[in-house]
Amino acid sequence: MARGKGSSHRWRERQARDPYVDRAAREGWRSRAAFKLIEIDRSERLLWRGAVVVDLGAAPGGWSQVAARKLGLQGRVVAIDCLPMSPIEGVDFIEADFLSDAGLEALRERVGDRAVDLVMSDLAPNISGNRAVDQPRSIGLAEAAALFAAEVLKPGGALLTKLFQGEGQTGLELELKRRFARLKRLKPKASRPESREIYLLARNFRMV
Repeated sequence: MARGKGSSHRWRERQARDPYVDRAAREGWRSRAAFKLIEIDRSERLLWRGAVVVDLGAAPGGWSQVAARKLGLQGRVVAIDCLPMSPIEGVDFIEADFLSDAGLEALRERVGDRAVDLVMSDLAPNISGNRAVDQPRSIGLAEAAALFAAEVLKPGGALLTKLFQGEGQTGLELELKRRFARLKRLKPKASRPESREIYLLARNFRMV
């Protein structure tokens, strides 16, 4: 999304002050978002060698990069984003819009008949600055991730999805509680304190 001069200046200033941006560059991570997944995985143990993971909204590849390193050669990461992403060893990337029919079909084909252990989504809407517009878009993306997860997860699998706190969150959480045995809200340290973003971790998927 194009930024105005004022917002671009604020974004550059925030990036310059952000310790995770500098740390990502020093440690070779694609983005600061890698540290969110690293922290979540450290406490929740979502990633293990040989697992099958789908990464929604993957570009520039921070989460896929973390997952591929943890899964090893025995594992598999299938990633999708409408933006291009440089290749990552162990990641099968699809450049397509996850919300489009073509993108969803391509993702289904790549996953095939594999039993998916984890669907993770760092999808976020293009921010307009209007909460009345941005909030339902955020919830819609999380709902789309949940629907796809219900289609491909194996029994006992997990969903990790981002959303903005606010209207629509309760309904989404109730639906996740219906499909998963456990639900947890997470706010990793790398998630900026002023941001409304949180992550919902739904575990132990059950067919309903």
